[in-house]
This record gives sequence, structure tokens and C-alpha cells, in this order.
Amino acid sequence: MKQLADKTIFITGGASGIGSACVQAYLSAGAKVFVMDKDEQALERMLRTGVPGLGGFKGDVSKGPDVAAALQHALDLFGNLDSIHNNAGISSPSKAIDDTTEDEWDLLMNVNLKSIYWTTKYGISLLKKNKGNILNTSSMTGEMGQSLHAVYTASKGAINALTKSMALDYAAAGVRVNAIAPAGVWTPLLRQWADQQSDSAQITTYLNEIHALGYCPEGDVVADVAVFLLSDAARFVTGCIMPVSGGAELGYKK
Repeated sequence: MKQLADKTIFITGGASGIGSACVQAYLSAGAKVFVMDKDEQALERMLRTGVPGLGGFKGDVSKGPDVAAALQHALDLFGNLDSIHNNAGISSPSKAIDDTTEDEWDLLMNVNLKSIYWTTKYGISLLKKNKGNILNTSSMTGEMGQSLHAVYTASKGAINALTKSMALDYAAAGVRVNAIAPAGVWTPLLRQWADQQSDSAQITTYLNEIHALGYCPEGDVVADVAVFLLSDAARFVTGCIMPVSGGAELGYKK
């Protein structure tokens, strides 16, 4: 039996990068998937594949009315909801905090962090009905920090703390809440960050070497763990910040 058979998953930022890899993995595992994304072209390309059990809605996760509308569309299409995967995120600006403008701070925090507030506010009652779960896409930078990436790392550290508090708040209702924390993963966001670095020509070597396993992966490695965390195999796992990092956080190596 497929790991996510008969499950319905709502994912934000699912039209590209790690989100797209997760969508494909969820569908392959037997789930129905509803994708919310603001990139209309990427979302339309995904929906045009005509894969059974796939739906979508163009919207901005930082805006409450958009999130409420997307969740209603998902409910209208599939009839219920088992999981919310808060995956949408942005990584810019890649700056120290004193060089960051207020507008840059607000945008990044609203997309990366406040979006979880909106999906939970409008979706938790649906999850409680099915004793479902929530998965937040975090980052190892939220645990370790990163130079010249202050607001992004702050948002991911906040996601980690929020995940643990949500796990406690909703445990009595049978709703599990976890986070997944990659290090480097080749996505459009990482490539954007790489292009902003002064030594961008050497960035591939750097990204390979920071992982103890010796390479910077694609999004499928994250998707495989996401399937586990949303499945019944992880039924006794909650409040976990799961590293999928190739050992990047383990320390210096020769």
C-alpha cells in the first residue's frame, strides 16, 4: 500500500524547487495534492500535466484572504484535508541586518513566517477533524546561522520554535506538527543566492563541501523525508525539526 494513499495534502509554494519535488513524491505515494503558488506560469505548467488528484490555486501566502480562498478551493475539490505543508519561502535579501530595508524585512517575514499563521488559522479545524498534521519547511540555517543572510535565518529559527509550540498546542487534538530542515539543496532560490555571492564561480564546490556526504542534492532527498513525516509511519513523531542535511551541521572535516 502506498504511504499516503487516501490522504489529501495542501502545499504552499509547490510549483517549483523543493515544493515541486514534494508534490511529485506525494502524488507517487498515493496522495491528492492541492498546490498554492503565486507563480502563475509555473503553477499552470504543473496543472497542465493532467495528473489525477492534482489541483491548484494562484495566490499570495502572505495574504490571509488568499490563503482562506485557496483552502476553500482545496476543500471544494477534494472534500477534506489531512495535511498542510507550509513550504513557500523566499531567501532574499542576502545581507547583514543593518543593510536590510524595512520593506525587505517585512516581505521575507510575511512570506516565510506569517504564512504559517494564515494556513493554521484557516486550516486547523479541518486537520482536527482527521487528526492530520502540519509540516513546515525550515532550514539548517535556523539552527546554525549564516553570514550575510540575517533575516532569512531569523525567519527559519522562528519557524523551528513555532513548530515546537504548535506541536504542543495541537497534540491533544491528535494533530502532529513537524519541520524539515535541509542545508543546501539545488533550487531556484539557492541558485539566486549563489548568484549574489562574490565568489559565485566557486559556489558549487563550496556547496558540495559543506555537506559531510560530499554533494549538494536536488529536492528529491527532502521530498522523500517529507513523505515519511506526513505518513502514518511517523504517527508518533511531533515537534521534530528533522535535518535532511547530509551532515552539514556536524562540524569541520578534513
